[in-house]
Amino acid sequence: MYSIAASSFFNPKLPKNLPLHNPNRPLFAIVRSSSVAQEIDKSSEERTESLGLKGLEFPAIKGAKRVVLVRHGQSTWNAEGRIQGSSDFSVLTSKGESQAETSRQMLIDDSFDICFSSPLRRSKRTAEIIWGAREEEIITDSDMREIDLYSFQGLLKHEGKAKYGEAFRQWQIDAPNFIIDGHYPVRELWARAKSCWDKILVHESKSVLVVAHNAVNQALVATAIGLGTEYFRILLQSNCGVSVLDFTPQPEGGTPNICLNRLNQTPGSPVAGGSSAGRKTSKRIVLVCHGVSESDLESSMPYTGNGPLNMLGNIQAQKIAELLLDLKVNTVISGTKMASVETADTITKVQEAADCLGADCIPRYVETKQIPDLDVESILTQSKKDASGLQNVSSGWLNRLEDDVTTSLWDQSGKSWKHLLYELSKGSDQDNVVIAVGHPALHIAMMGHCLNLTKEWLGSFHLNAGSISVIDFPDGPSGTGVIRCINYTAHLGRWSIPITRSTQADEEY
Repeated sequence: MYSIAASSFFNPKLPKNLPLHNPNRPLFAIVRSSSVAQEIDKSSEERTESLGLKGLEFPAIKGAKRVVLVRHGQSTWNAEGRIQGSSDFSVLTSKGESQAETSRQMLIDDSFDICFSSPLRRSKRTAEIIWGAREEEIITDSDMREIDLYSFQGLLKHEGKAKYGEAFRQWQIDAPNFIIDGHYPVRELWARAKSCWDKILVHESKSVLVVAHNAVNQALVATAIGLGTEYFRILLQSNCGVSVLDFTPQPEGGTPNICLNRLNQTPGSPVAGGSSAGRKTSKRIVLVCHGVSESDLESSMPYTGNGPLNMLGNIQAQKIAELLLDLKVNTVISGTKMASVETADTITKVQEAADCLGADCIPRYVETKQIPDLDVESILTQSKKDASGLQNVSSGWLNRLEDDVTTSLWDQSGKSWKHLLYELSKGSDQDNVVIAVGHPALHIAMMGHCLNLTKEWLGSFHLNAGSISVIDFPDGPSGTGVIRCINYTAHLGRWSIPITRSTQADEEY
């Protein structure tokens, strides 16, 4: 079992021979952020240091590796609202089997070298359905079991509230510090996730499928990109939701570069429904990456957006607009670049015509705005790096830009994020959905601001043209943003990028 301590995180600016654990610090140091409600006993000096820490120490890898995480399908206890934890009494419902089959179809053309699975029946059955006729054996690993919830396991949620009172309340509002039967379940889970990564990364494979559970998949995503236990319930994992992580070797060896390529690509629509992690929400920001423009092939930077949408870009814009019909959008905001404006116009027109089927129908009004603060293309083109290799838009490409460029991008995106939160705050007691259309780099940076990170995390997220990312605000714009999905592309159909497409070809280090 591994222990995760504040000093075990990796800071590229610090000496590499620092000890992994400082016994004078709390074992599980938690960063306080303006968007996280937990009370944390840390000095401001310690908090500043923690915010500069970037990821755990992981085994070196020889070549690029992609890991695809899938949560199991709906289980009988999911349907009953019963607390499962690491118990093994529930099985897939018929809906869960159907969800697993949808995920199988989603991944049918993708190649995997190996499959790891939790040994619990609901997860192993999901793995078997997705793995299908592939010949390789599914490897089960106990460390991939769901979070251990001890005496809570088997209880209906109202029973847990009645029987455990304050402890159940702490589980709901302060999970990292929740203690039961002498255990801190979330802290134990984060340590277990690190152990899982050590085993996955040393395995001789380039493409790995992992089928597990809600909480453990959250922990796997968070630990991979260097986020602590305070991010529990912030990165959603729906039943059969697919998340993708890319690991790229460092030329000098050591911990690889790690990028979250997708989060929670679900079998169903990511914008349907109005709850996040079981909590009702009426306020949402949808980040839309504009479609491909005619000027992109001539630019040294990806997705410049300076020209009008090309044929693929128009298809992407239309597919986005159709996906967003599940929402009643209040405001569509874009920058001033042509690709962003045209994508936003397509969304607006479809929204306004959505309920207008009769001859006498009056179209619904959607407010539209163009805000220069959402333009970051001029910042990106300041880079003097040889960007010829960036046209493939590989995971973590923002890591390759100069520090002054990423600083400008970070500062500009902070202004953009404030604009969006202001728009979301309008009509405080009403449903409010704000669509923001812009460059993938802008949206990556704004998600970083939402999560209260620093610019060092810019290379930890990836977005494609035509993708959407969804952020819910159960407690309103001043509360915690819950990431429902990142880089969702299933709506693009045959024009989407395959999940297991190699990002670095067969390059070896």
